[in-house]
Amino acid sequence: MPERALETLFGPQDQNIKFLESLLSVRVGGRGHDLFIEGDEADVATVEHILKDYSQLFTEGKTPTAMELRDAFKQIAEDRSATLRDLLTNKKIINPAGRKQITARSPNQRRYLEAIESKDMVFGIGPAGTGKSYLAVAMAVQFLMSKRVNRIILARPAVEAGEKLGFLPGDLQDKVDPYLRPLYDALFDVMDHERVTSFLEKRVIEVAPLAFMRGRTLSDAFIILDEAQNTTSEQMKMFLTRIGFGSKAVITGDVTQIDLPSGRKSGLIEAQQVVRGIEGIEFIEFTDRDVVRHNLVQLIVKAYDAHTRKVSI
Repeated sequence: MPERALETLFGPQDQNIKFLESLLSVRVGGRGHDLFIEGDEADVATVEHILKDYSQLFTEGKTPTAMELRDAFKQIAEDRSATLRDLLTNKKIINPAGRKQITARSPNQRRYLEAIESKDMVFGIGPAGTGKSYLAVAMAVQFLMSKRVNRIILARPAVEAGEKLGFLPGDLQDKVDPYLRPLYDALFDVMDHERVTSFLEKRVIEVAPLAFMRGRTLSDAFIILDEAQNTTSEQMKMFLTRIGFGSKAVITGDVTQIDLPSGRKSGLIEAQQVVRGIEGIEFIEFTDRDVVRHNLVQLIVKAYDAHTRKVSI
């Protein structure tokens, strides 16, 4: 393998290879133009396939970034049927409004995007930082810009399932905006400020508390229900039955962070039991391995999971 190819593969201070070694039971080293791999037989074979694909891609003039390589390494470690060539050349790319390209960074994210593309209703369930809401918003914008839907509706239970907003200062918009802010943040990240503002003013994009969905039938829309773990059974049923012709719905939530009052069952947990298996509905379950925020977030999620298991024993 050419020396320049090795430099790109290993990365600054060998960080790329060290990351690969942390994912697999291997040790990778280099002597001149040659590489050696030591470790578990299956993992060694996986690394050999990675190196073969990388060498061919480099010869073809393709030089992936460090982030692209690490994302691909992570996906291959979790799904051995994946190949470096496939992940780097046949990526699921979202370009919602021409502002930035967004790609899946884990096997579950890839399945999530594929499910949203092909199914009318998708549940994305898992811990913080896995991209559930962000990817759903990006897909919604892409559907809107390609005229596959006429509008986007983003909803969240405000404060708690009971949506008790009266004690907060200001008018209704002032009261609910803090709870809808993460959805606004995602919108402004994938679209320019002027376009988002214009769409909001024209109600092409609507960001509202879940209570505003009652009594409506939503057709030709991309509808996202975020933080769905904080819906009651009644609210979840109400939301799921708002879907009209030509619409697509994505429901996201984390069943480990339920803020409902004691004794109230989460509508998201009930929906997992009631509607799973219905044709046209797909559930994507995210884990801590799908966390794409700061590395500490993944470690924190793991620590809390371990603590919860210890307490429940």
